Amino acid sequence: MSQKAKILLAEDDANLGFVVKDNLEDNGFQVELYTDGETALLAFQHSTYDLCILDVMMPKKDGFSVAKTIRETNQEIPIVFVTAKSLKEDRIKGFQLGADDYITKPFSIEELILRVEAILKRSKKEDLPAQPMNKDTFVIGSFTFDLKNMQITHPTHTQEITQREADLLRLLCVNKGQVVERDTILKVIWGDESYFNGRSLDVFISRLRRYLKLDEKVEIINVHRVGFKIVASD
Repeated sequence: MSQKAKILLAEDDANLGFVVKDNLEDNGFQVELYTDGETALLAFQHSTYDLCILDVMMPKKDGFSVAKTIRETNQEIPIVFVTAKSLKEDRIKGFQLGADDYITKPFSIEELILRVEAILKRSKKEDLPAQPMNKDTFVIGSFTFDLKNMQITHPTHTQEITQREADLLRLLCVNKGQVVERDTILKVIWGDESYFNGRSLDVFISRLRRYLKLDEKVEIINVHRVGFKIVASD
């Protein structure tokens, strides 16, 4: 249960760190707070945690560097980035490094807690075959998705795709079998959650489905009002 989860919190703003720590503990979590990336990483290497919350901008080691080192030895632990920046490039970098979520300051404590609970609930589900975040190639049923060259290859056909289509498919692939929320997709790929970008997302999903239709066991499933997930049945 999430109430017993142990969280590594790395935040160099002492006031914010204590507020987040106190509120998480009030909601039943165990929390260890560190104020620089180097100390946080050392703690991670000598203890066991259920989730990491990492500020991006920290002394000694930034959150991205900490996450990269964590992912070299642990592909499973959920990571949430906290940052004052809202640049699309930073969000994409965060997800490429293995982030499960990304929250921008200022944020409500209630929102953070809800996100943490949702991530922990997903992580307790039956484990699915992992697709490492730093891979350039993904296997989707009978397809091979080459991220670097933006190609989807089937034994009978090779489909060239656009950069945005590739970014969207990568996000689905690294969360294979799990729902990626619409809001998350829109923030990471489009930069905001506007109505028109939402309609654009639906168009891109339709394109990817068309590209993958040669394998009837591969599906991009729409979970109504939540998001999308890609599955490849045996």
